[in-house]
Amino acid sequence: MALVKMKDLLERAAKNNIGCGAFSVGNMEMVKGAIRAAEELNTPIILQIAEVRLGHSPLHLMGPMMVQAAKEAKVDVAVHLDHGLTIETVKKALDLGFTSVMLDASTLPFEENIANTKKVVELAAQYGATVEAELGLVGGSEDGSCDHGIRCTDPDDAKIFTEQTGIDALAVAIGNAHGNYPVAPTLAFGVLEQIYNKVEIPLVLHGGSGITDKDFQKAISLGIRKVNIATASFNSLTKKVEAYIASTEKHNYFDLNVAMVEGTYENVKRHIQVFHTPYTEE
Repeated sequence: MALVKMKDLLERAAKNNIGCGAFSVGNMEMVKGAIRAAEELNTPIILQIAEVRLGHSPLHLMGPMMVQAAKEAKVDVAVHLDHGLTIETVKKALDLGFTSVMLDASTLPFEENIANTKKVVELAAQYGATVEAELGLVGGSEDGSCDHGIRCTDPDDAKIFTEQTGIDALAVAIGNAHGNYPVAPTLAFGVLEQIYNKVEIPLVLHGGSGITDKDFQKAISLGIRKVNIATASFNSLTKKVEAYIASTEKHNYFDLNVAMVEGTYENVKRHIQVFHTPYTEE
């Protein structure tokens, strides 16, 4: 189909009351696996990469590959910079053709978060790109290097923030955290419902890996439209590679490539199916 704006995919998800999967990738095999799952299920997805991953997966290499993969996919795909840390990185992603960007200023005071986010909105408008921002603190970090704790998003602040910044999507903190969960988190659905009732733009759930299928579906029923999956894909890829290396057959790069693609594909496919299944009370 085409490389599209993330805003378009989230609007479609809202219309159908489903979640759109946003899958982090770190190499060619992960891109191939994610696209394969999306095409097989005939559903649009978001390919994304966080700035903390760029040490292992440089933007100047990953970016063009992600964009080209989206252009040649048989389904619509948006390409997103997740958790950008600087305006410079955001601009580089936009110059490479990313259709969506996020500057994560959530650790800053409220007014500074607004001011910095507005700069990104103004910049992205020059490219016709979607802008996501975060309010409150989602626990952990994309690479596990730090943890600022968890602070739930204030519903009243969310309304002010979205109105003053003009963003297209808001990432909320409702007890979710990045990385591997020791146990499944307890999500504050009451807070999410209040935000949903006050905010008019799509909501985003970060730290999706480890959340139960039922909690994903309940969150989607309360306005979550973009669901981020990173750690689960990296773990699934690693598990497939470990199984291949543990096999007694003679190993080679090409079969290793297949294992990495397969690990990503299986995880992405499973989550897409979860995000498209309506929530029902037990």
